[in-house]
Amino acid sequence: MKRLGYVIGAVLMLPTFSASAQSVMEVLPRGARSMGIANASVTLRDAWGVFNNIGGISGIEQSAFFAGYDHRLGLNELTTLAAGAVFKNPTGALGVGLSSFGGELFSQQTLGIGYANQLGIASLGMKVSYFQTNIEGFGRGAAPIVEIGGVAELSPWLYFGARIYNVTRSRLSRITGEYLPMIVSTGVSVRPSASLMINLEAQKEILLLPQVKIGLEYGLRDKLWARAGIHTRPQQLFFGIGMAPKRYRFDYALSQNYRLGFTHHVSVNFLWNDP
Repeated sequence: MKRLGYVIGAVLMLPTFSASAQSVMEVLPRGARSMGIANASVTLRDAWGVFNNIGGISGIEQSAFFAGYDHRLGLNELTTLAAGAVFKNPTGALGVGLSSFGGELFSQQTLGIGYANQLGIASLGMKVSYFQTNIEGFGRGAAPIVEIGGVAELSPWLYFGARIYNVTRSRLSRITGEYLPMIVSTGVSVRPSASLMINLEAQKEILLLPQVKIGLEYGLRDKLWARAGIHTRPQQLFFGIGMAPKRYRFDYALSQNYRLGFTHHVSVNFLWNDP
């Protein structure tokens, strides 16, 4: 019965069976910081930009390793594991990321590498990934995915970000002719003080209505943050907390879908050098 529920959930949630842009992005790793602000992450400049917006990784101050764990709806078969690294250089940053979702009956894996460069007020990047889906009894489908993104600092308190996922509109299966979604995300981040960030983002698959996201991050004290957010299509609430002792960054987030239940998100970053 549990496996039957897992298969049904996979069918509803994953891009192989659904044209929903919101579904395809749901199973991709984002890091608990991003999850805590409803995935309104297109303007963030951190190591998780390897998955969220490759253009943002050149804004990091230090090279870092990171890993994350998403546990959905109490089912191990709906778990996402992710890990990666970003290597900082004088002009930009190189990032690599690996993620795995699912279990024996249904699974998806992604391996990608990208680079971002700082050009004036803007950080621009490109990433190439290999995306694979395995379904027991049906075989395997795979495709390369190209994405581009950027983050611009318009002023000390205002940022703009944009990302296009699957620029080449790759096909997952030549037999069925099914395409992976092409998704465009744009957003702004207002930061009136060092302790407050408010993000507004719109994400759209070409043939569907946009998904709107609003996220807030507030610094309770030095190296301790509280987060909250909401997005539409489907309507979902998010809460999170983060802390940064020494060279580590620990983040936890909880998301709630009024139809399906709760999802827990945990991620950790390790910086190469002391802050």
